[in-house]
Amino acid sequence: MLISLVVLGLAGVLFALRRPLLMAAPRCLAGRWRGCYDTENGVVLMVLVGVPLAGLVVWALARRRRAAGVTSAWRLSLAEVGVVYGTVPFVWLTMMPGPGAGTVPGRFSLVPLRDLVTMGPLGIGGNLVIFAALGFFAPMRFAALASVPRVLALGAGCSALVEVAQYVLRLDRVSSVDDVLVNATGAVLAALASRRWWRTGAEEPADPRRPAPTPAG
Repeated sequence: MLISLVVLGLAGVLFALRRPLLMAAPRCLAGRWRGCYDTENGVVLMVLVGVPLAGLVVWALARRRRAAGVTSAWRLSLAEVGVVYGTVPFVWLTMMPGPGAGTVPGRFSLVPLRDLVTMGPLGIGGNLVIFAALGFFAPMRFAALASVPRVLALGAGCSALVEVAQYVLRLDRVSSVDDVLVNATGAVLAALASRRWWRTGAEEPADPRRPAPTPAG
């Protein structure tokens, strides 16, 4: 069911973005940095193209875990690949420099909710998905993160690091506290969507070298 939803979601993204993605396709297929990895269309295209490879990595990790007798091999493998493959590209897009990068001073906004009204639906939606994969998959992989407050803290901390980096590197972007709030909210909403698959502290990988416990008495 989860895989089917992912496939349907990717198909919808491809249909909605087919024209801009095709514009970036020649440069990406030619291996050119400029016009591919320094543009939003190019990064999204390469992420979609790499989905089969990511699926192959999930399969290889799950097969290795199952051979070792690890419980929930598929879930753990999917979570590991998903948290990386679903987060790094969005952070890459967020860290793309603007036209005045390196020349204009860093800008920041520390007043909550002041920039929220200027983001618009597209800006809010984009900020919600930046750390959505992190919030969705991290509790599935790490039992220590299987709670809403911890996912909130994780999303807010990662977002704050991105905003500080944007300001220090002078990327011609506004470092806003509203970005942190929306990014963390996206991580929490995604975590709630995966709550039934969260890893609990009682789940431990099985070690075939460990002797089976003897019954009491």
